[in-house]
Amino acid sequence: MQVTTNSSPVKSRALFGWILEDLAELMRSLDQPAYRAAQLHDALYRQRIASLDQITTLPVAIRERLIAEGYSVGLPEIAQTARSIDGTERYLIRLADGETVETVWMPGGDGGERGDGTPAAAEEENETPATVADDYKRATICISSQVGCAVNCQFCLTARLGIRRNLTAGEIAGQLAIVLNRHNVEVGRDRINLVFMGMGEPFLNYANFMDSVRLLTGAMRIPESRMTVSTSGIIPSIELFANETVRPKLAVSLNASNDEVRESIMPITRKWNIENLLAAVAKVPLRTKERVTFEYVLLKGLNDQLTHARELVRLVGQMRAKINLIVWNPGPDMPFDQPADNDVAAFQKHLRDNNIPAYIRRPRGRDIYAACGQLKRTVEAAPLVSIAI
Repeated sequence: MQVTTNSSPVKSRALFGWILEDLAELMRSLDQPAYRAAQLHDALYRQRIASLDQITTLPVAIRERLIAEGYSVGLPEIAQTARSIDGTERYLIRLADGETVETVWMPGGDGGERGDGTPAAAEEENETPATVADDYKRATICISSQVGCAVNCQFCLTARLGIRRNLTAGEIAGQLAIVLNRHNVEVGRDRINLVFMGMGEPFLNYANFMDSVRLLTGAMRIPESRMTVSTSGIIPSIELFANETVRPKLAVSLNASNDEVRESIMPITRKWNIENLLAAVAKVPLRTKERVTFEYVLLKGLNDQLTHARELVRLVGQMRAKINLIVWNPGPDMPFDQPADNDVAAFQKHLRDNNIPAYIRRPRGRDIYAACGQLKRTVEAAPLVSIAI
C-alpha cells in the first residue's frame, strides 16, 4: 500500500476544489481585478452555487468566457437515492469521469460522537426533541475518500470493490456541498457533523483528504471539532496527522483485541500490528477534554466475548480514549453473524466497569445498505429510485 503525499499537478477546469490563490491566478489571466476571485470563491463555497451562469456577482461577460473556455463549478451529482424507514438517505454520487461513490445523510446522527469530549457529543447526549426548533437541523453526513477501498477488511462490503482511484479534494468536499444543498442546510445555524467513514481509506489518500479538510474548515466554515476521520491504521499517515495544525477528530477502526484475530479480519495488521498502531495513535495531540475513538465491530463468536473485552481494557485502558461498539451490519454472502444482545451488553459493561467510556453506535439505514460497512456503490433498481436534481 502506498500513502499518497502529493496532489495531481494537473489542475482540472472544474473549479470546486480550487483555493483562493488559484482563483486569483485565474482572474489575473482574464485581466480581472483580484476581488473577482473573492466573489467566485464565495459563490463556490459559501453560497454553494452549482453552475457558473448562476453567479450573479460576476459580470455576464466573465461567466460566458469561463464557460466558453471549459470551466465549470464541477460539483459531483446525485445520480440515485434510497431512503430508509429511519429517515437515513443514501446517495449514489456520480463523478465527472463516470465513477461513483456513496454518501449518507443521517438526520439526528448515529450516536458516534457520544463521549468524545466535544460540543457535538454534548448535543447528542443532552438534546431532546422539545429543545429543537422546527427550522433547526442536526445531522451527520458520511462521505467517501476513494472509489472503492484497498484495505480489504473482511466484514465490509466496500472491500469487495477493490480500489479504483483516489478522490480529489474537490470531489471529497463536493459530496458535502451537494448534500447540504439538498437539505437546505444553513452552516452556523444547523448542527452538521461530518465523518470521513464512507468508501475508502482516507489515510491512503492523505494529501487530498487534508486538502479537503482545509477547504471545509476554511471556505465552507465547518468546524474541525465537528469532523471525524476513521482510519484502519495507516501508521505513516497517522504520524503526519499528529503534526497537523488543523485536523478532524481521530477514530481508529480497531475491531479486535489481539493481532491474531485482527489479522484474520483486517489483513493490514500484517503490515502494522496493534502495538505499533497504538503507539502511533498515542502521539496524536488531543484537545481539551477530547478522546480518541476506537471503533470496534462486534462479530459473533470471533471478537465479542468477555475474554476479548478484558484484552481490550489492557490495550487502551491507559489512553484517553472511548470505544464505539458497532454491532456488525449484515451483507450478502458475508461469513459473519451478529452477536447476541446479551454478549454486546456484557462487553459494554466490562469496559465501563473498567472506566472506559463505551457506547453502542446506533445502526442507521440498514434496510437500504447505508450502515457502517455496507456501502458498495449499489446500482440495483430496488430500493434505489432516480430523483430530480
